[in-house]
Amino acid sequence: MNIDNCPRCGRLYTKNVRDMCPACIKEQDQKYEMCANYLRENRGATIYELSEATEVSIAQITRFIREGRISLMDVPNMGYPCETCTNLIREGNLCESCRSRLIKDINKLNIDKNKSSFASKNGSGTYQTYERE
Repeated sequence: MNIDNCPRCGRLYTKNVRDMCPACIKEQDQKYEMCANYLRENRGATIYELSEATEVSIAQITRFIREGRISLMDVPNMGYPCETCTNLIREGNLCESCRSRLIKDINKLNIDKNKSSFASKNGSGTYQTYERE
């Protein structure tokens, strides 16, 4: 038997699949039910409206979406915040703008790294020619 502290409340519990104590699991399931019930009746709701109506945090609603417990297919206006800029998105972790900026920055780092590597292999970074005798 593996015993640990619950990451949400700190109580001791026997390790399980959800990595929470039974009381926190029950509380989370109740929050999910409130969200699901609200969305059944208000399919046009946004994440902000859902959070306000149910008093469930946007972070928790986002976890429900990422876990697949709340499907965005049935709620066309629902999205969750980009992890960088908080613009609403419907898939992944980053909006298109942040994803493009990240890719551009990574490519720039790779180019700079390659230039640095080339310069160190060739001494000063300049070409040298040798005459044959």
